[in-house]
Amino acid sequence: MSTPMADPTSRRRFLRFLAGSPFLAAAGLEVAPLMRLFGQPGRGPRAAMDLVQQVVQEPQLIASARDALDVFDFEPVARKKLPPAHWGYLATGTDDDATIRANRDGFTRYELRPRRLVDVSHIDTSIQMQGARWDAPLVVCPIGSQKAFHPDGELAVARAAKAKGLLQVLSTVATSSIEDVTAARGAPVWFQLYHRDDWNQTRQMLKRAEKAGSPVVVLTVDLIGGSNRLTMLRERLSDTRQCAACHMGGPPMPGIRGGASLVEDVRRKPMLADLVPGTAIPEVGTPTWEFVKRLKDATTMKLFIKGIVTQEDAELAVHHGVDGIFVSNHGGRADNTLRATITSLPEVVAGVRSRATVIVDSGFRRGTDIFKGLALGATAVGIGRPYIWGLASFGQEGVETVFALLRRELEMVMRQAGTTSVRRITRDYVAVHKA
Repeated sequence: MSTPMADPTSRRRFLRFLAGSPFLAAAGLEVAPLMRLFGQPGRGPRAAMDLVQQVVQEPQLIASARDALDVFDFEPVARKKLPPAHWGYLATGTDDDATIRANRDGFTRYELRPRRLVDVSHIDTSIQMQGARWDAPLVVCPIGSQKAFHPDGELAVARAAKAKGLLQVLSTVATSSIEDVTAARGAPVWFQLYHRDDWNQTRQMLKRAEKAGSPVVVLTVDLIGGSNRLTMLRERLSDTRQCAACHMGGPPMPGIRGGASLVEDVRRKPMLADLVPGTAIPEVGTPTWEFVKRLKDATTMKLFIKGIVTQEDAELAVHHGVDGIFVSNHGGRADNTLRATITSLPEVVAGVRSRATVIVDSGFRRGTDIFKGLALGATAVGIGRPYIWGLASFGQEGVETVFALLRRELEMVMRQAGTTSVRRITRDYVAVHKA
């Protein structure tokens, strides 16, 4: 005998009954997530369960940055404070967000192999990278539109990076100018590049970054094909604000089309808004390794490529003279490979063979994550969403606290493992987990 199909109309009627009931309010439950759960067909069971857990297990929000025990404490605060569309832009992955989860699950593939009876009374987290010293092996990854999360945006992040002695990489689609961010940081920042369809415009951005003192340009190559950011689109539907008041042409679609068409309205993106009209030099097709050579020939900055995840491409990158690689899947928001960057890291390191700097990002949330990335061959680890959670929650103080928590956790793991400096963290300190 077949099981009768659930009637979605009946479910919605039941939910409307609950919405008018005092019992939900007395229990402290929010109706909006339930409405999304019951009102939208086609949600997978995983997404449905995520919403149910959100409703029945609403976390207690921290009241200040000082109350945070780990970086995850900032996430629900940020979600509470941000408009739905802005939260969706930050939280989204691609398709069903499975690669975001894969990035986190990937860390369980590696175990730690601590050594005992080592004098760990002094721990040194500093690193040397590209001729500069940094207080910790943490890189502030480029994230666009940071004034969508806090009025001070990239400037607050720059001041926090200065306070904690960290490298900052500024996005092409930042909402603060590279000159203002450099001034707030008190030192040059690296510049992340999204290419333009017009080589003349790309070259203008390179020259501006050079003039601002940037020593490195970071070419992102994992978003050229666009991305299917369904979480962003769904959250936008629940945002009742009039997007056209801030965004010319209506709600923005960042990253959907990818490549040079990353954003349509550039008025709040100084690096794009300030481009000077000139004789166009149209690109033919999308970037290839020829484009990498052209970039190197056009700038005095060192060149990193962001988005490399295979040994083959790592070898090609080195062959074409790049100075460094970011092992990255754009935080799970570019393609839906279901492959964690911590899993990709060893083969990229093997392809590089110490001929270029390797940085890894995407999904790093704890000191143990950072330790594993370093042990598997990365020089430094990039941090993305967590510092934006801190920014959205409590501004500069929130960002500084996120960085401080991660460094404190890393120091603890280093003491536990018997590694007194970052250079002592090697492959010997991790093992592949055998189920």
